[in-house]
Formats: sequence, structure tokens, C-alpha cells
Amino acid sequence: MKKFILVKEIYLEAFRNLGNILITKYFKVFSWFCFIMFFVVLYAFIFRVSTGFAFD
Repeated sequence: MKKFILVKEIYLEAFRNLGNILITKYFKVFSWFCFIMFFVVLYAFIFRVSTGFAFD
């Protein structure tokens, strides 16, 4: 149990000073990536429907 608490403290101290900027930038990039991937899937679906692809 003592090792677990030590690892927990090391982890918390390592990521304590990263700050809010890194997290917000990561989530902004991740959200744009998700939106782009959603529109790619939407485009592929509309393309398949418009060309008469048989969804069996």
C-alpha cells in the first residue's frame, strides 16, 4: 500500500504543473479531429447512398 501511495504522489506531482493550457489545447485539437472524422464518415455514407450501394 505504501508503494501505491508513493506512485500516486509521483504521478500527481508530475502532472500538477502542466497547467490548464496544455489540457485545453489537447481537447481543442481532439474535438476538431473528431468533427473532421465525423464529416468524413458522413460524406462516405452520403456517397454510398447516392451511388446506390446495397446495404445488405
